[in-house]
Amino acid sequence: MKLSREEYEAMIYGIAELSDHIEYSDLVLIPAGRKLVTLAGNIHFANGIQLQIREALDFDLDEWITGYGYVVYKDNERQYWYDSQEHPDDPSLASTHPHHKHIHPDIKHHRIPAPNLSFINPNLSFLIEEVDKQFFAES
Repeated sequence: MKLSREEYEAMIYGIAELSDHIEYSDLVLIPAGRKLVTLAGNIHFANGIQLQIREALDFDLDEWITGYGYVVYKDNERQYWYDSQEHPDDPSLASTHPHHKHIHPDIKHHRIPAPNLSFINPNLSFLIEEVDKQFFAES
């Protein structure tokens, strides 16, 4: 679902509506050139959970998310992260290339496919749902 910059901005600034566990967000869209924009900041959840977000965006392209990094912390300890850096020599990631998730153990090198991430659809709803399921399932 391709969004205009205005639609994406409205979603970003209304992000707290996507979960009862979000305490606040400091996400901002930062112009990075004539057409390019960077989304940067954090979504702060209850219980010390934080989702750090960085996206490179070009709303003129069909694949309008041109790169990203999403990191989840609990009490400042990195739990897992997603990034779009290519790893063409890792056949286990081919099904969702280049989308993948870094998980424990050996979080830097232990990667698994990330089928729910995209360059053409907003990723934040999925990421927030994942945090809710993982950290607030009993709430």
